[in-house]
Amino acid sequence: MVADLHLHTTASDGTLDPEELVVRAVALGLTTIAITDHDTAKGISRALRAGRRFGLHVIPGVEMSTVLEDEEELHILGLFIDYQDPTLKRVLSALRQARWRRMQEMTRRVMKLGLQVSWSRVRELAGRGAVGRPHLARALLEKGYVSSVGEAFSRYIGKGCPAYVPRPRLRPEEAIKLIRQVQGIPILAHPGWIARERLRKLVAEGLMGLEVFHPRHNLPTTRRLYRLARGWSLLLTGGSDFHGLPGEGWEPGAFTIPEEYVSALLEARLSLMNRETDRADRKKWR
Repeated sequence: MVADLHLHTTASDGTLDPEELVVRAVALGLTTIAITDHDTAKGISRALRAGRRFGLHVIPGVEMSTVLEDEEELHILGLFIDYQDPTLKRVLSALRQARWRRMQEMTRRVMKLGLQVSWSRVRELAGRGAVGRPHLARALLEKGYVSSVGEAFSRYIGKGCPAYVPRPRLRPEEAIKLIRQVQGIPILAHPGWIARERLRKLVAEGLMGLEVFHPRHNLPTTRRLYRLARGWSLLLTGGSDFHGLPGEGWEPGAFTIPEEYVSALLEARLSLMNRETDRADRKKWR
């Protein structure tokens, strides 16, 4: 089994629709993938149907954007979520609406800098997905104002840059609680910089795993995260964080995890479901 548990589609800011991503994953020899779009679960049903058609195991997931008190961003992956849960849908819808307003303001700030990028083009690049900074970056790239998506972030729309607008607030503990509420496994995404004390607090809030294997992590970082995960008895996961953006430089499956890690995640999810069932039964017979 070869698994990539961090992939994005056109439902958020990826360039491949769910069906195309499944086909690409199969062609590259993957056997398991997770769809983890930003603050949306809208691409999961299509990916699941395509996965059944092509014999690919698709795990329903999400990547939730959260913010700490000091405005530092943390992304929380939810794997094996009940993506049809009404509460989850309501929260994700509110986050997408806030993201929409944020991107409108960032586009306005870019234009005030003299860069002629229209909001209509940014929306067009987002298609049916949730609009995000990569779409604004691509619009800047199209116009020739930058030579890469990375340059757009470093010069204009990254944190501390002139067109940056802070992300709508959702606390990490809120995302962790929600993911567990919908029977998912909460994982800290690409946590290369995470301090031990911060990790301790997140574990106390219910965090269950670390994304150890990721393109942003060099070998020393990966080893450090592996030791942290083992020391805290956390689940290990990883993936390519594939979007398909120009200059991204890697394909689905560029970073994978072996079968035993996927099995451990599945066992943890089944254990969560059993505990929830036991709790419901006890409440029923009180």
